[in-house]
Amino acid sequence: MIPTHWRDAALAPPVAWGSGPLAAGTLRSSPEDFVVIELLGFEPSGAGPHALLTVRKRGANTEWVARELARTAGCKPFEVGFAGLKDRNAITTQAFTVPRGKRAAEEFIGLAGEGFEVIAAAAHQRKLPRGALEGNRFEITVRDLHCDDAALRERLAAIARGGVPNYFGPQRFGRDAGNLAEVLRAAQRPTAARDRDRGRGRGRSDQGFMLSAARSVIFNAILAARVAQGSWNKLIAGDVANLDGSGSVFAVATPDADLERRCATLDIHPTAPLCGEDEALSEGAVRSLEEAIAAEFSEALAVIRAAHMNAERRALRMRVRDLEHEYEQNVLRLRFALPAGSFATAVLRELISNDAGE
Repeated sequence: MIPTHWRDAALAPPVAWGSGPLAAGTLRSSPEDFVVIELLGFEPSGAGPHALLTVRKRGANTEWVARELARTAGCKPFEVGFAGLKDRNAITTQAFTVPRGKRAAEEFIGLAGEGFEVIAAAAHQRKLPRGALEGNRFEITVRDLHCDDAALRERLAAIARGGVPNYFGPQRFGRDAGNLAEVLRAAQRPTAARDRDRGRGRGRSDQGFMLSAARSVIFNAILAARVAQGSWNKLIAGDVANLDGSGSVFAVATPDADLERRCATLDIHPTAPLCGEDEALSEGAVRSLEEAIAAEFSEALAVIRAAHMNAERRALRMRVRDLEHEYEQNVLRLRFALPAGSFATAVLRELISNDAGE
């Protein structure tokens, strides 16, 4: 059984703006209601041994599409590159790379299978690695939403101005938080057994999901505490700050007026740890809070440490760019862009509740 505080951190952390969602709504009535467009932030090199493919998919799993592309290209599945996993129940446009062999990259255009089609292709120098993207643009439709228009505008203005808590979304934790259940099971297995799991082909993928969930639930719990504290969007003494749009972080012994100004304008953000073996960069009360909350997830810490993962920092807040909306006849249409690694569900949960738990 998954402990209540684990489920709360994963699936029901507190919202930042107001006392809760404005109203209930229906998400994903069809894949067309959830459109995701990947933003790579770079152009194809125009030459090289790989083909950089732009693929539009509907109701298709990213890894399944990658395997289908490998079969068609005559390569091994591990030779197919993609920057990140995308929602299945959605219309998504994302990039893949495949070794092109003797074929011109353009020969891949029009390649299609169940739920996907290659709509553009160009030669590229290297395989696309995980995480190699700038962000994602979303076009989301919420139906059956009975909401006060003025309250909605006010909440959206707050989000555009101040961002939202950078929670990991429920998809990180699997169906019915199944990845967390696997964390708890893994913590009961001897270390040697966990090592054997990492050595198996499918086990490596499952192990990765499990470890990501272990770090994510601790991060969410720390962020939830900072939201409750009212400091998720403020720098406090001992914090580690992140420069918006980058992986750069720096320690903040005591925030001065300039740092406070930069934080208020979303140029920098406070962070929390993605736990690992390294010593924490935070100090004082911030470090004490992080360590006390992490200790409540001892099983997650055990599997993280057994995997010898390096500690990282993640921003507590994310900027929501280019936020636009239309609301009429109980249908809300949202358009916005988020940085890589962020979840649209973190934006939606500040506005609506829904039966899917997203």
